[in-house]
Amino acid sequence: ESVSGKYGASVDRSFRWSMSWFIFSEVMFFGAFFGALWWARVHSVPTLGNPDHVAVLWPDFKAIWPSVKEGITASPANTIEPFETMSPFWLPTINTALLLSSGVTLTIAHHALQHGERSKTIRFMWLTVALGLTFLFVQGYEYAHAWSEMNLKLSSGAYGSTFYMLTGFHGFHVFVGMLMLLFITL
Repeated sequence: ESVSGKYGASVDRSFRWSMSWFIFSEVMFFGAFFGALWWARVHSVPTLGNPDHVAVLWPDFKAIWPSVKEGITASPANTIEPFETMSPFWLPTINTALLLSSGVTLTIAHHALQHGERSKTIRFMWLTVALGLTFLFVQGYEYAHAWSEMNLKLSSGAYGSTFYMLTGFHGFHVFVGMLMLLFITL
């Protein structure tokens, strides 16, 4: 549109509305999974711990979220093995810092582009791509650690499945964004 002279206010408005609806759909997508995790923790587990429900489930059930002790949120029938929950320190904290840093480097690249500083733009775009790749490698290491050392798996009840669903989709978003920035930089 810009080369042929057709880029105008209506095209600009359609791009902005499209991006706004895309961001809104992403917020709703992740909000649904965070809401499901919150609902399981705050409502489902306490409701199941109600004395009226305990007799239906099993006598030794304790409504504690989540636990590494067998027989509490791990099932007495051994269908869910004991697992550890993910601590916010240190791998998730490092990944958060990487993502925030990549937002800063991308913003610097954007401002450099606006000022016609091509080499600075390219340098900061490459730095942003490198931060995205580093995030993905740290997340892969985090998954390997969680799976092998913490016994946190997809089969670890609602906690395990929503953990991998949320972090996996987030990692996929970072991967797609990193690829887009890589191609733009190239």
